[in-house]
Order: sequence, then structure tokens, then C-alpha cells
Amino acid sequence: MKRSFNLMLLALFWLTAGCAAAPVQHEPIIPAKRPVSEYAKPGIPRTIDAYDPWEGMNRRIYNFNAIFDEYVFLPVVRAYEFVLPDIAQTGVSNFYKNLTEITNLTNSLLQFKIVKAVNTLGRIVINTTVGLGGLIDVAGTVDGIERENEDFGQTLGFYGLGPGPYLVLPILGPSSVRDTTGLVVDTVVYSLMMQELIVQLGMSDTQEQILNYSLSGLYAIDKRHTESFRYFMTGSPFEYDLIRKLFLLQREFLIDN
Repeated sequence: MKRSFNLMLLALFWLTAGCAAAPVQHEPIIPAKRPVSEYAKPGIPRTIDAYDPWEGMNRRIYNFNAIFDEYVFLPVVRAYEFVLPDIAQTGVSNFYKNLTEITNLTNSLLQFKIVKAVNTLGRIVINTTVGLGGLIDVAGTVDGIERENEDFGQTLGFYGLGPGPYLVLPILGPSSVRDTTGLVVDTVVYSLMMQELIVQLGMSDTQEQILNYSLSGLYAIDKRHTESFRYFMTGSPFEYDLIRKLFLLQREFLIDN
């Protein structure tokens, strides 16, 4: 944390220095041909709008996430990608996907989506056995059983609970009050399962803690490795608004399906 804090201060220093060194504008400013009020009229909702009462705070967290991502998270991910060959990276991703199938299974059952629950159970059995503990996605590549995408946030939405205020989580990114609640529940379920699996290994308490922290750290790295999104690479000055709207639309689609 100290290193990331120092990196953020350094980034802020260079940003300030760059602003101070910027040339003074001597040319006359050309006024806009048409006023903004013709297009953004007060009281009329826009398609890109969303319920975001904490927008000021969310934007600050979004900017913090971008700085953390560039100076801390992505360098770690690039080092991970440099050290591990592609086949090992795929194995790690498959391993964690197999572990997190527990949330797909429980939430499919909670929503009475029996077909999805059966598919997920089949993936768990096949990949855990034939797939060597999940390192190989045999169910997907050989048997054609696609991975489902269900979480407790979707379960809450399935039973009619709205998303509530939009919320940007530190490091984790876009969410909502409903989906943050769902994330907490899914994390607890996953943690309990992992704790039980580690206990079955019969290791000492210290070894269990080391293994638990190592698996958690590797899981975070793998999640960022498999996520192609990069902050401020959309080419739009309204990236925050676009990401917010796309996230909410995606969540609606997942709940409806």
C-alpha cells in the first residue's frame, strides 16, 4: 500500500508539473455555433443517464482505480504473463473457473434454473475428475457444455430487487448496491468452500494461511489477466458515463437470461 501511495503521489506530481508547463493560450477562443442547451435540455432524461446519486465519489474512485491499475495491478499482471507460459496461464484460469462454479450452481438453484444447474454440476464433475482438478476445461472443449454466469446479485434481481444506486468499488470497479450485496454473499460462499478444501489437506494453521493468501492473490491476478478492459482507452471523453451505462445494461441482460 505504501508503494502504491508513493506511485500515486508521483503521478500527481508529474500531472501538476505538466499542467504548469503547458503553454499559455494566446489565440482567441472560438465560441460554439450552437448552445449546449439545445441538446441537453433540463428535465429531459437522456439515454445514457443512470441513477447515480454518489457520482462525485464514484468518479473519484474510478480515477483512483485507473491509477492503481496502471501503476500497481497491470505491472504485476505483466510480470505474471512474462513468467508463466500461455498454457500455464490457461490452466490457472480454468482452475479458478472450476472453483467459482459453486456460485453458478447455488444461484442457478436459487433461481430454479434447473437446466443451468445441471450443466454447471456436469462441468464441475467432468473438469474436477477428467480435467485434473479443473486445470483443463474438458466439459467446454470436448463435451460442449458452456459455462453459466449466475451470481447472487442476479438472484436478487430475479426476485424483483432493483439495482439501487450505482456504485464504483475500489479496485473492483463498477457495481450497484444490489450487486455489491450479491458480491459479498458469493464471496462468503466461495471462502467457506475454499476453507473447507484447505482443511481437508491436513496442513498446519500457518501453512493453511499461506496457501489461502497465495490462492487469493493468484486469483486476483488471474481475474485481471483475463479482463481486457483498460482505463481511459475507449477514446471517449465520457468514458465514465459509457461504462456505467454498459455495466447496468449488461446486468439487466444477465438477469433476464
